Parts: sequence; structure tokens; C-alpha cells
Amino acid sequence: MAHTVDKVMAEQRAASFTKRSIKASAKRAGLELALSMIDLTTLEGKDTPEKVRSLCRKAVNPGDGTAGLETLPAVAAVCVYPTMVGAARKELDRFGARGKGVNVASVATGFPSGQYPLKVRLEDVRRAVEAGADEVDMVISRGEFLAGNEKKVREEIAATVEACGRAHLKVILETGELETLDNVRRVSDLAIEVLHDTRADHGFIKTSTGKVEPAATMPVTLVMLEAIRDYALATGRKIGMKPAGGIRTAKQALHYLVMVKETMGVIDDGDAWLTPEWFRFGASALVNDVCRQVLWLSKGRYSSRYDTAEA
Repeated sequence: MAHTVDKVMAEQRAASFTKRSIKASAKRAGLELALSMIDLTTLEGKDTPEKVRSLCRKAVNPGDGTAGLETLPAVAAVCVYPTMVGAARKELDRFGARGKGVNVASVATGFPSGQYPLKVRLEDVRRAVEAGADEVDMVISRGEFLAGNEKKVREEIAATVEACGRAHLKVILETGELETLDNVRRVSDLAIEVLHDTRADHGFIKTSTGKVEPAATMPVTLVMLEAIRDYALATGRKIGMKPAGGIRTAKQALHYLVMVKETMGVIDDGDAWLTPEWFRFGASALVNDVCRQVLWLSKGRYSSRYDTAEA
């Protein structure tokens, strides 16, 4: 059954999460949790192996030796193009990152447009996994969905699950191109159903590629979380969530964590989703701002940009 989303109510509900007061004693724990959920990302045409290696070092040691940041957790993953997976895998293995929970994630399936033949997109996935990717972030065919060809979208997601093999799959909806919140809910339900039917282990739905505006927004993330919640209530199975693009500040990240806690609160008080296993942020600048906020909590002053190494 298709769900109709009340746009005004979704926007009001999403805005309410930004007004919650978080005590200073809980803020550091929230910041460290957010840091551990980040997929530290570089997806630029000018990416090089050295840039990726530098990003990997930042992923393992976000504080980069800065006094007051020595105990910060590593991030969840480093997310790169398929051609950079090998460099990321080698550098993370050099640091023993598997033991610290840092995965290699790769965008694939003709990211960001998805406008390639399915055979090419699936080969993109296989090559990324063979190179060492633990996770694959695929893009759906938004044009096919908007044209009403949901069967084709389902088949493409199912084929990608198979091509992933051992790797976990995140399904990017590119919500900025879906036009309405009703469409966001419908394609969220569709992706979740396919992940269920294919028994994809640790499947995720993800807002955006970060290449389209708007990228992640709180109303869109709320609608997707509600789809995950309803599915979990009906089946007892979990699906992960990843907002990506446009989340640049620690304050924003804390707002998202409040939303997860309160939206999923009917299931285990929402705590089951407050873990990198089931919730991620796709971001590049967020790590540095989280570090700055942690320094402020410990020292009572903001650091300069140069006090924390750029990702």
C-alpha cells in the first residue's frame, strides 16, 4: 500500500528535532558517536592515490595527534570511486584499520547518474569488490522510477545485491531528483522490499550522491527513517540509513541523531539504530567540525581551522 506523506507535517516534525536541548555532559558522547558513523568521502575527478591515502590516515586518526583529541574514535568507512579502492584498502590495512572498524566503501553503478547499461554498472560493482571494497553505494535509475517503471528499478537493485557478493549494499535514492516526499517514501519502501526479498545483509538506503541539490535534508531523512521503522515493526528486521551531502557541522549531526532516537524510539528506544552498523553520515567536512567542537568542550574555546588537519 502506497503511503501519502503530509509535507507540512513532515517539515514541522523535522524542524522540531533542531530545538532539542542537549546537556554538555551528553554532547561529547554524541559528538564521538557521530564521528564513528561518518563515511569520510572524496568523490572528485581530481582524486589521486595520495589524496586517498591521506584520507585513510584521517579516518583512522581523526584528531591527527592534536592534544585533546587523542581518544577520538575512528570513522566508519572511507568512501571513494572504484578506481581508488585498491589504494584505500592497502593504506587502511597498513594501519590495521579492520580491527578499528574502518571499512572501504565504493560508489558504483555509474555513479552519480546511473545512466549506463546495466551490464556496465554491475561490472563496476564487481571490480570494486574485487579491489577490496567492504561496502558498495549504488545509484538507482531515477528516470525509470519517475516514468513508472518500478519493476526495472527492482530488478536493478536485486542484480546489484548479487554482484556485491560479500559486500554490503547501500541504495542511493538521489532524493533531490524525486520531486515529492510521496516519491521518497515510495522508492524507500521499494528499495527496502528488494533488500528484504534478496536477503541482503546489512542493507542501507541512502539519500543522495552529494552531486545534486538539495542533497540530504531533515524532512527527507525523516520520511526514509519512517519507512525503515514501519518495515522493522512489520518484520522485525533492520535496514540501515545514510543521509549524505550537505551535512557539514557537528550541530547538524547532533540534530540527525536526535531524529533517529525519537523516530525509531518505538523499537528498543531507538538505540538499536544509534550505531555505525545501522546509521551513517556521508560527509567530507564533518570530521573537522566535530573535532573543533570536541576541543571547545575540553578547552572552553574554539580552535582555528589550522588546529585540526583538513580531511
